[in-house]
Amino acid sequence: MAQNTPKGYWIGHVTVDDPQAYDAYRQANAEAFAKYNARFLVRGGAQEVVEGALRPRAVVIEFPSMAAARACYESAEYQRALALRAPVSMADLCIVEGWPG
Repeated sequence: MAQNTPKGYWIGHVTVDDPQAYDAYRQANAEAFAKYNARFLVRGGAQEVVEGALRPRAVVIEFPSMAAARACYESAEYQRALALRAPVSMADLCIVEGWPG
């Protein structure tokens, strides 16, 4: 991979309805994130919304590339984890290309 290849990021805003069940998702997603060299930059810490409206939990995950970010989301490992999250939370998630500079 070229040195200046932009990284890929997942940016998510999540409302968790069942924290105990959501923990099962967090444990299950570790396999996919390790496989695709993901790194959490933000994982549900305190947030202050200064414009608009967001869900209560923010997540930013860095991947080595857009291709890795997409492949992780589409992977069987992540889809298994997602099946645990979907019934117990609502999320807005996008995959974003990082700044190449």
